[in-house]
Amino acid sequence: MSATLFSAAKHQSQQSLESGKFQNSEQPYKSGLSDLVKISKAYFTAERQSPTPTTEPPLRTITAQELVSDRETAVIYRLGHSSMLIRLDAEYLLIDPVFSDRASPVQWMGPKRFHPVPVELESLPNIKAVIISHDHYDHLDKASIQALAARVEHFFTPLGVGQYLRDWGIDSSRITELDWWQQSSIGSLTFTATPAQHFSGRGLMDRDKTLWASWVIEGRQARLFFSGDSGYFGGFKEIGERLGPFDLTMIETGAYSELWSKIHMLPEQSVQAHIDLKGKAMLPIHNSTFDLALHDWHEPLELAYEISQSRAVKLLTPIMGEPVSILNPAAQTAWWRDELVQESAQLAME
Repeated sequence: MSATLFSAAKHQSQQSLESGKFQNSEQPYKSGLSDLVKISKAYFTAERQSPTPTTEPPLRTITAQELVSDRETAVIYRLGHSSMLIRLDAEYLLIDPVFSDRASPVQWMGPKRFHPVPVELESLPNIKAVIISHDHYDHLDKASIQALAARVEHFFTPLGVGQYLRDWGIDSSRITELDWWQQSSIGSLTFTATPAQHFSGRGLMDRDKTLWASWVIEGRQARLFFSGDSGYFGGFKEIGERLGPFDLTMIETGAYSELWSKIHMLPEQSVQAHIDLKGKAMLPIHNSTFDLALHDWHEPLELAYEISQSRAVKLLTPIMGEPVSILNPAAQTAWWRDELVQESAQLAME
């Protein structure tokens, strides 16, 4: 399988020859000691009413029978955070699969899931491709990759991320690493790595050694966009102009703060990114599974809901595990508001 260059080299990612590190195309992102002090202080002083749900969020279980009974309809399922299960052109795809209980290098500490994964690994059919956006622990999970390995045909990653998979036992012949604006096809599906405004690293010494990316997935049935993690930047408009419009966009909306808005969009920016991309329907991701920021757990969906209504954007807010038709999505409900009523009632009883 060979990757093809979609555009001129000047549009590819930038990597410093001196440091060997990848760079953002618009806004450099560097965090020093003063930034860490500000963030630490903010965590200690933040006053939040609902950092995590006091009752488990609603969840619909996905069965093995369901996944094999209908292969023709284009459908998307939220599995939690940014993990997505997609059926497109009668094939199944997984994006940023994290099945572990914690988004962490170890499973005895770190952010813990608010809810179970709505599908058991054993219930999944064969997966045509797994797509990884970048190497952070809430997007690239070693245990999940190793557990999925036997049922996945191919893995697509940004530059450098494939080495983790090789280290974890995946053969190189099943891995394709792409630079921004490179694309590769498997069957009727084409995957294009597109720019994002973020950073990478899994430890203290590997900052920006691997590339981060958003992704465009195009099949016979539909064209999809997945943002990965990103601050708001002009790249969204360029992607929309060159590869849009999109039937559905999966846009990061969560784990944000003004303190790190260069690398994680605020809700109003997430909606604007969807508009820039020329999307028909927007599904907010990167929320409602892990506590990774300073806002209440329900705030990302509530703000996205309010902003999308004021801007005439079709917002999709399924509960975890609920099937969403890619081409004909049904009206969605503000399920988190019901959860807040239950939380308030529970707190009043305590």
